[in-house]
Amino acid sequence: MFKRVYAIAFLIVISFASCKKDKATSGNDTPTPTTNRAELTKDSIFLYAKQVYLWNDAIPEYSVVKPRDFKSSSNQLDNFNTLLFRLTQYKINPTTGRAYEFYDFNDDGRADEPKFSYIEDLVASGQIAIANPKKSSVDLNGEGNDTGLNFSYRGSETNYNIIISYVSPGSPAKLEGLNRGDTVLILNGVRYGSNFYGEINNIIDLLDANTITVSGKKRGTGVSFNFTLNKTKYNSTPILKDTIFTETGGKKIGYFAYARFSSQTNSIPALNAVFDKFNTAGVTDLIVDLRYNGGGFVSTAEHLVNLIVPAQHNGKRMFTEFFNATMRDKKAIILKNQPRRNQDGSIANGNYFDNADYSIANNTTNITKNGGLTDVNRVVFITGPGTASSSELVINSLKPYLGDNLKIVGEQSYGKPVGFFPIRIDKYDVYFSMFETQNSLGQGAYYDGFVPDRVVSDDVRRDFGDKAELNTAQAINFIKNGSFSSSNVASTKGASVSNSSLNSMKSLDTKDVFSREFKGMIDYPGRR
Repeated sequence: MFKRVYAIAFLIVISFASCKKDKATSGNDTPTPTTNRAELTKDSIFLYAKQVYLWNDAIPEYSVVKPRDFKSSSNQLDNFNTLLFRLTQYKINPTTGRAYEFYDFNDDGRADEPKFSYIEDLVASGQIAIANPKKSSVDLNGEGNDTGLNFSYRGSETNYNIIISYVSPGSPAKLEGLNRGDTVLILNGVRYGSNFYGEINNIIDLLDANTITVSGKKRGTGVSFNFTLNKTKYNSTPILKDTIFTETGGKKIGYFAYARFSSQTNSIPALNAVFDKFNTAGVTDLIVDLRYNGGGFVSTAEHLVNLIVPAQHNGKRMFTEFFNATMRDKKAIILKNQPRRNQDGSIANGNYFDNADYSIANNTTNITKNGGLTDVNRVVFITGPGTASSSELVINSLKPYLGDNLKIVGEQSYGKPVGFFPIRIDKYDVYFSMFETQNSLGQGAYYDGFVPDRVVSDDVRRDFGDKAELNTAQAINFIKNGSFSSSNVASTKGASVSNSSLNSMKSLDTKDVFSREFKGMIDYPGRR
């Protein structure tokens, strides 16, 4: 406990020190001295943003922003978030006429939080020295601490169904046999489904509760279930499903659903095992299901690109990260206050100023082919509104090398071509958008996400890797025939489900607002 309190106190001191010595970058109206902890934190959020935020050139001076005036809430974290939101809304995207970090998800068309940046309360999350996801069923180390349920909401506001979108491997829900496509009718004795916006907050709270009783109907059979699930710590693989389809003539198509770009320790052995299986079976084409994958570590994304990209492109550029001019020109001196960290959050030697190079040359990643498929033919990605950051980075990085043999089916992705690393301020990690990525052709800026080559609704009533699932069926059709089917119809057990009938059960979470997966792209300076 003493070490933890001392560390927090030390961070307050260095934050205050940074306020005093930052005159060169924030003008002559620097903060006045204070010992108020909340005011120091707000000053530091502003001063860091002025140097490390990707669009720092648009942030006004201290006297204009007035960070200490953000105090309307009795909850200091709310005040910090309101300040962060203000700082992220200055830079306007000329294509949309709105801020790059504008996030339109409220009924009245207004957003109250940035689309990309956020603040993590390390004490509230229970983790003081780790890059912890903003909100997550499983963290980026593959560690879960919940019941493992993830819901999709289908229908209308007054008549909707709660359908399990996926269950985290290793979780209490998975151990009870609950699966994607099962319908939930009753939670803790209360029947839901008649007032979505009046009920959704209760549902989200229940997903985070220590105990939840879940009643409903099993997918396909309609058999009733009733389970009481207790929140439990567990280890979870990021692979939700993998399988191999053998088509006419012996063509082998590898399929895998990937939940998150978790740490190398959690993800790389799992990914290698899947691709070893594909190699042994003679797989020539791939379906990569990223519909719920909000991103994670850039290092893991690199590994996946290397597993997929044809060997003939070894040594070519994969992608480049572009930091702001202040960081590229080694003027972000405030980063002297940030000790370097390992991927697990532990402190390494040096700091993020003296021991990091933010130049374009030093932040360009090349293809390093070492395993995986040698010469993949066609690759189809399945995406959705929850597909973000590192997932989009993988797709964008492969586009120059696969050309027309790379296709996307599903729904439009989230749109997050920017990444970050955590800035520790007092007992918070602040994730400012810090760098933008581009592929080897200079393509990036997909702030509206990727529009699929074939738009297909999420067929949540069928399992991952089911050939009859509408997205998977379209992917197989392209791999076999070089084109998509003109209609979305898949049959199973004598019953057919068309895309039109699926649309009658439209998603009430079209922007993935209520999901529990982390959305982000984390890369630690000095890693290369």
